[in-house]
Amino acid sequence: MDSAPTPDSAFLAALYARYGRSVLGHVLRLVHGDYQRAEDLTQETFLRAWQHRDALDLDRAAPWLHTVAHNLTVSAFRRARARPAEAPLPDDDGAGLTDPGGEAELDRMLERWQLLDAMRGLRAEQREVLIEVYYLRRSVQETAEHLGIPPGTVKSRCYYGLRALRNVLEERGVTSR
Repeated sequence: MDSAPTPDSAFLAALYARYGRSVLGHVLRLVHGDYQRAEDLTQETFLRAWQHRDALDLDRAAPWLHTVAHNLTVSAFRRARARPAEAPLPDDDGAGLTDPGGEAELDRMLERWQLLDAMRGLRAEQREVLIEVYYLRRSVQETAEHLGIPPGTVKSRCYYGLRALRNVLEERGVTSR
């Protein structure tokens, strides 16, 4: 059972073919390159166009589409900002429950600061691999593919990077052997 496109779907297809890339590019700039968010907002823009298809002229729809896309982006940004901040979950030791924002939190912040400062002392290649493997939790294979280097290089940069990091922390008196 073949169904012929309706005049409404043909209009929307023509509208998207003519202005889709332009609207997507506009939204991409507004969301600082977040492609998934830009696609969602572009889709919402064309849904609104379909809802107002009777009032739109195919040849003069660009300003309307860009305005709707802009307004949807601003609304999405405001909704995200209006959401209350998430409270951090307590650690396994329960310190977050008994001492919120107290000495334990201060110690964790100091440790993070010291580690970040020590990471700056590493070679850029080592730092990049350590961030991919330990912070972004990518596997050796995923890291290799992401960085475009062999898995063996990832392993050796991890090894030497961790060794150098330990040495930097020891020199600063943060850890001991």
